[in-house]
Amino acid sequence: MTATVYAVANQKGGVGKTTTTLNLAAAMAELGQAVLVVDLDPQGCLTFSLGYDPDQLEPSLNDTVVGRASLAETVLQHGEVDIVPANIDLAGAEVTLLSRTGREYLLRGELADLLDSYDAVLIDCAPSLGVLTINGLTAADEVLIPVQCETLSHRGVSQLLDTIGDVKRLTNRSLAVRGLVATLFDGRTRHSREVLRDLIARYDLPLIGPPVRKSIRFAESAMAGTTVVGAGTNIPGTAAYRAIARELLGLPEDPALLAAAGWTPEQRDEILGLNEVAEGAG
Repeated sequence: MTATVYAVANQKGGVGKTTTTLNLAAAMAELGQAVLVVDLDPQGCLTFSLGYDPDQLEPSLNDTVVGRASLAETVLQHGEVDIVPANIDLAGAEVTLLSRTGREYLLRGELADLLDSYDAVLIDCAPSLGVLTINGLTAADEVLIPVQCETLSHRGVSQLLDTIGDVKRLTNRSLAVRGLVATLFDGRTRHSREVLRDLIARYDLPLIGPPVRKSIRFAESAMAGTTVVGAGTNIPGTAAYRAIARELLGLPEDPALLAAAGWTPEQRDEILGLNEVAEGAG
């Protein structure tokens, strides 16, 4: 059985794409999955967050783009998950790929040789809708869209969905949007709940698992070169990512994880509009 490939995408910066990619990967690894993460961002934040110095790594994903190395040759074996690293050299890949025939399929073709070695591949897309992100979407089976539960969070989601529509028509007909991953959530505020509810209703997309609550621990773990999940940090966000991983893998819902994530039945019903359905039925 070949790996399921997830593209974690949203061209709006600061919504938790890298945090989501890493911690979902670590949570899947905890569940016995062999997981590969791909850093498709020239900023190399995913690479840095696993403790590597992007500027000191060779070969990296850019070497694959320019034809100096296969993707398999770039894979590093971290203690938590395997990673295809990136660095600032990848910024030049946009120009390189523009003159390349079949440029949208480069990552998909390179990943083909690795899919039998993993259960899941998570691609951390760049905060743009350029050719690198198109590569990620063309290589993916499903798209996960992290959205922050703050004002203006919907900016960019509509454009991303338009781009996904283009990709489905032109380069990857089987691509599916799995749903939204809610990040930077503050369940104590009505604002966070209203923003999330608006996002779900506006785009008619499912919410995957419970929202991920804000925590400085995510930034601290990146500086330490590990994931919050892998470090065993006991915060609601850890439980949320574990619950999301279970849902993606088709495992039964764990009520204890939902409670640890601070996801109360009342909040869920309010955000998903289930209370209104109940009231209407009555």
